[in-house]
Amino acid sequence: MSTPVVQLHIQDQYVVMDNGILRVTLSKPDGIVTGIEYNGIDNLLEVQFEEVNRGYWDLVWSEAGSTGTTGTFDVFKGTNFKVVVENEQQVEISFTRKWNPSLEGKFASLNLDKRFIMLRNSSGFYSYAIFEHLKEWPPFNLPQTRIVFKLRKDKFHFMAVADNRQRFMPLPEDRLPDRGQPLATPEAVLLVNPIEPEFKGEVDDKYQYSCENKDLQVHGWICSDPPVGFWQITPSSEFRSGGPLKQNLTSHVGPYTLAMFLSAHYAGEDLVLKLKPDEPWKKVFGPIFMYLNSASDENHKHTLWEDAKEQMLREVQCWPYCFPASEDFPRPDQRGKVTGRLRIQDGYISDEYIAATGAYVGLAPPGEIGSWQRECKGYQFWTRADDDGCFSVKNIRAGAYNVYAWVPGFIGDYRNDNVLTIIAGCDIDLGDLIYEPPRDGPTLWEIGIPDRTAAEFYVPDPDPKYINKLYVNHPDRYRQYGLWERYAAIYSDEDLVYSVGVSDYKKDWFFAQVNRKIDDNTYQGTTWQIKFKIDHIDQSETYKLRLALATANVAELQVRINDSKADQPVYTSGQIGNDNTIARHGIHGLYRLYNVDLQGDMFVDGDNTIFLTQTISTSPLQGIMYDYIRLEGPSSNSNKKP
Repeated sequence: MSTPVVQLHIQDQYVVMDNGILRVTLSKPDGIVTGIEYNGIDNLLEVQFEEVNRGYWDLVWSEAGSTGTTGTFDVFKGTNFKVVVENEQQVEISFTRKWNPSLEGKFASLNLDKRFIMLRNSSGFYSYAIFEHLKEWPPFNLPQTRIVFKLRKDKFHFMAVADNRQRFMPLPEDRLPDRGQPLATPEAVLLVNPIEPEFKGEVDDKYQYSCENKDLQVHGWICSDPPVGFWQITPSSEFRSGGPLKQNLTSHVGPYTLAMFLSAHYAGEDLVLKLKPDEPWKKVFGPIFMYLNSASDENHKHTLWEDAKEQMLREVQCWPYCFPASEDFPRPDQRGKVTGRLRIQDGYISDEYIAATGAYVGLAPPGEIGSWQRECKGYQFWTRADDDGCFSVKNIRAGAYNVYAWVPGFIGDYRNDNVLTIIAGCDIDLGDLIYEPPRDGPTLWEIGIPDRTAAEFYVPDPDPKYINKLYVNHPDRYRQYGLWERYAAIYSDEDLVYSVGVSDYKKDWFFAQVNRKIDDNTYQGTTWQIKFKIDHIDQSETYKLRLALATANVAELQVRINDSKADQPVYTSGQIGNDNTIARHGIHGLYRLYNVDLQGDMFVDGDNTIFLTQTISTSPLQGIMYDYIRLEGPSSNSNKKP
């Protein structure tokens, strides 16, 4: 029995894609998704909203030279509609907005082309966009771009982001002033009089559902009557900014579902795309897949989620897609491949090379060591190495790249100095690559695990007044609201003191060095102590303190040795970071590594103390999270493994 063909219905103000499974209606020539009909529901999108506020692409832009992560919000609408492909198997339609000098100051200087695709026998639709900025056009900043779908609040009440991050969600009305109490940030609301009493006393904050790019492949909402799932599937992160560890929003109360392509969340202005004068730029965001499914069994939430995950895996297997019509989206045979093996050389651990087990290896535009985590103009391609450190990066777009890597369990970043040129069909074997992590001498002591997060440290229980029930007895306990205030409750009389060889970082090292609250409007910086013993100091030699930070937010880290009151610290980071990780319930932001030389005459034989002071104290949300701290003894060949 033949299945229905794909049909395209063009009307005066609308265009409808229909494959017999679902119907998608878009405004013409705007290219706003106004309706999605599926499984007996006439519109999955919120019909109480104006049509322009249901399913759309948007961006935030600002003038060149401006600072910060905000700007002008633009739900960009097409001014021209075009049918790109129309046959029984596929429809692809385009909504474009061209820029010209008369629009300067009104719109970002971009040619924008929004595409929507529907395939035969496909329970969903695809979307991608081509952003183009010509060299002669005025430069600008682009902090954010995304796709937003706003679903019906009378239908979609259950949200799923991961296997262990699923729950019934409050209604949007519960966040309004008569039902919700605003907290320290605009996104956080305490539900004091929700429509459904089960949510009373909980905190709702969209950032509690953020996810790293590497894990952000499928999320969405479930309707129970009838049982229907609405899922946003992202089969590749090549077009996202910031690499595999960049965190982005997913779904949240609305019910809303987002596909984030470019954002400054958990990073700050470092992740704002800034075009320079005379700099051309073009990028394809997507395609992503909006997948719809249905179920008939009583356990439909589990069934719909598991099916969505299976569909995600099918989409990943099909990447890069063969069906997008734009020449700017290269097909599989137009891409390249890079393989190799990453090995670690650290003579203080082993006299042989160490396999870079589980290393993150990627190709990103040429830059400084570690620049990939701040890169937002080009494309990135990442994989995980196997137990032997062998890796294969596939489906790489043509262009120039550096090979970057970092290895769980080792500090620092690897970059291969050679710039690789990828061409269509190439298969480059790099052979063995050797990473020498920062190391000057033997480890005298260490705190934490070098994994770029603070997850191994002590995360307290939340204040009972500020609970999200999902994260009670959950591995991601750091996602609870207000944990920064727990520091002063636990360390009420004095700041944290950690004794090497006695203390346990899992219990005794607070996950974030935050400010101490003195009263409602006053905060005080904190000084943490690391106490340790060195029996015999070589005062003529240099010791090395490695400070790997998982995040920083408007902070200054100062280091003093054996005298907390010394006028001048032996090291200061200066003001660093705008990650805002503490406020947004994260456990890491941008990775920073500081290597501090300490002269032997700063220490004494026997007991010593390192004082770590975070000095900037105008807000409760300022501070740092440590990834890992290590003190190395003086360099000596005799200390290395034979």
